[in-house]
Amino acid sequence: MWVFGYGSLIWKVDFPFDEKIVGFIKGFQRRFYQHSVDHRGIPGKPGRVVTLVPGEENDRVYGIAYKLNEQKQESVINHLDYREKGGYERTPVLFYPKDKRREPFEIIIYLANHNNPQYAGPADIDSIANQIVKSVGPSGTNIEYVFNLAKAMRDIAPEVNDEHLFTIERKIQNLLKFNTSESYSRTLN
Repeated sequence: MWVFGYGSLIWKVDFPFDEKIVGFIKGFQRRFYQHSVDHRGIPGKPGRVVTLVPGEENDRVYGIAYKLNEQKQESVINHLDYREKGGYERTPVLFYPKDKRREPFEIIIYLANHNNPQYAGPADIDSIANQIVKSVGPSGTNIEYVFNLAKAMRDIAPEVNDEHLFTIERKIQNLLKFNTSESYSRTLN
């Protein structure tokens, strides 16, 4: 069994696996449309994490496929089901390895559909960035999540421009610069 990481599973792998492959799935877009009250936010003050939303046929979401060890598969799936409990469901899709010498194969993704209770839905980039800057949960700051995901995507697929992710990253960087400058000028007065 293979599992696809397109969010924190790219850079925060806390389960054993036998092999990993960089590649993509088609027909989806990675979006910060999922609330997180169990990892990157808290109840009443949720963070925002990524999920996949239906896209055009030629849309691609890059990430990492992990081949689960057969003997540990059940315990890893139980762990991932718990980790992704905030509205995600397992869904099979076709995975396309970046290495063209490998054939596409079926993989499991954790997908949060718009009917789940933590679905935040679309919002303008400024609102998403402002929410992320203010959110902290048991797994750390929401900012850390965004910066780690953006760095990981540049590492595994430097040729890919994940516009939604990188735009939010830039907005957060600008907010942090503004907040730091504003705080500094207040201390001078």
